[in-house]
Amino acid sequence: MSETQQTTVGGLRAVELYYRVVRESSSGHMAFIESQTRLNTPGLGTLMPENFRDVAEITNQCVNLFELEYLQALEACKAFQERELIFDWLSVYMPPEYLRDIRAERNASELAARFGVHTNKICFAVSAKLFAETDPNVPQVLKNLRNRGFHFMLTGFGSDACPMMKLSDFEIDYVMLSPEVTNFLGRGEKSDSAVKSIIDFVTELDATPIADGVVNSRQAEQLFRLGCLYCTGSLVGKFMSEKYMKRKTSDET
Repeated sequence: MSETQQTTVGGLRAVELYYRVVRESSSGHMAFIESQTRLNTPGLGTLMPENFRDVAEITNQCVNLFELEYLQALEACKAFQERELIFDWLSVYMPPEYLRDIRAERNASELAARFGVHTNKICFAVSAKLFAETDPNVPQVLKNLRNRGFHFMLTGFGSDACPMMKLSDFEIDYVMLSPEVTNFLGRGEKSDSAVKSIIDFVTELDATPIADGVVNSRQAEQLFRLGCLYCTGSLVGKFMSEKYMKRKTSDET
């Protein structure tokens, strides 16, 4: 990967990361920063992840795309630290294909060092596609990256597309629960018990759950009581460009 690797479309970055806060529910303080990638294309306009991820992975363009995303995430992480934002890590999506390369550990670590960003400030977000990987390098490379200080977060956990039991096959630090799980709250005693079981399952595997799709304080409070201490969603705020990410008084401790 190269620090100078950049592409533009109509004066805009072809790959553009947006960011939103993940908050610690009890204090309301910023805990983590989650990124979302958007593609600016000459013919189709701006594409959201659900419109390009599958195609990029089918056509094997996902690794090149990740390299651009990771570069931008490192730039943003350095900028946020210079603005004195207090956060544990910033996430960037990593395709499972990247973990097939035994050089991934060295490449990711060296680039972080070049930007002056400590590895523990970066969390690689992975989807349930990780569970379908048969390449024997994948679990080991993931473990090696964690040993270097990088974090890993599984996204979409609890959705129909994510086989829960496969989580035990990989060493994952954080698990972002699907909005489907959050939306299950409040439907009755059985549904609330099901959500608690999912949260307990994640924590028993030594991972930290993060709730997505939280729209009101009632949900955040209930999730906190069930053992999920972190949340994001419209209650916390929307994705925004890097220049709008600023330190707020409520985050100063």
